[in-house]
Amino acid sequence: MYKASPKRKEIVEKSKSVREKEIKQNSNFFAKHLKRIYPITLQRSTSSSFSLSSISLSLSQNSTDSVSTDSNSTLEQKISLALGLISSPHRREIFVPKSIPQQLCQDFNSSDEPKRCNWITKKSDEVYVMFHDQQWGVPVYDDNLLFEFLAMSGMLMDYNWTEILKRKEHFREAFCEFDPNRVAKMGEKEIAEIASNKAIMLQESRVRCIVDNAKCITKVVNEFGSFSSFVWGFMDYKPIINKFKYSRNVPLRSPKAEIISKDMIKRGFRFVGPVIVHSFMQAAGLTIDHLVDCFRHGDCVSLAERPWRHI
Repeated sequence: MYKASPKRKEIVEKSKSVREKEIKQNSNFFAKHLKRIYPITLQRSTSSSFSLSSISLSLSQNSTDSVSTDSNSTLEQKISLALGLISSPHRREIFVPKSIPQQLCQDFNSSDEPKRCNWITKKSDEVYVMFHDQQWGVPVYDDNLLFEFLAMSGMLMDYNWTEILKRKEHFREAFCEFDPNRVAKMGEKEIAEIASNKAIMLQESRVRCIVDNAKCITKVVNEFGSFSSFVWGFMDYKPIINKFKYSRNVPLRSPKAEIISKDMIKRGFRFVGPVIVHSFMQAAGLTIDHLVDCFRHGDCVSLAERPWRHI
């Protein structure tokens, strides 16, 4: 059997010691910089794996056009780029090396703003944005709130959502928090006072329509137990979950809105055409019409998939 000389053995052991020292130094470097960070596109989880390959995936998805580094890029620049695109959940500032184009920096700074339906723009009024983010598309089961959305949807014949929402508190005060029983009992004096209120800006015919619809709701409640049961009964107690990618695909009316409109008109409701009813369905979450890439789509779908809970 071959036996290595003492001198050769000493050289091999020394070489092995040097390699182990280099490996330890490299691992300490990465541990120091990576143990406190995780990719922007991932959630911090005890079960999720983390590696530089996942950072590369994040880079390729977010900077296909902006960061096409040439063949002369060094390993140091690439690592700096990866670290620059990763932010601590407790900090908003993002480090970006000088070699990264300014456009990429702007893209990542704007990523703090959630993706919304594209009819919400930078010029959209705050009250409209808040309505989109908090109410529009959330399934509603409360009779008073359903009545409120039906009334406001009818106002779309004269105003847009922003104008209506800015006067919402005035409407609630004038129409007794949209309690159908109280509104149904309003007489000529109350109707005239509301119509003459400059803060509300509703024609007398519109005010009468809301009062008449309140009377219809009280009849529906006697028959179905609640206005909520009546409305959601058309939906088989489950919202319609749409997956529209573009705003042009979102309809102004729908077959279900046609059916509900026809039934409501037979019962004496006014200003409840298919377009108004569909707007009502969208606002009250009977149909989920947020675009699929909007951050609210998933939230509303999660609420819609819960077992129906009538209050």
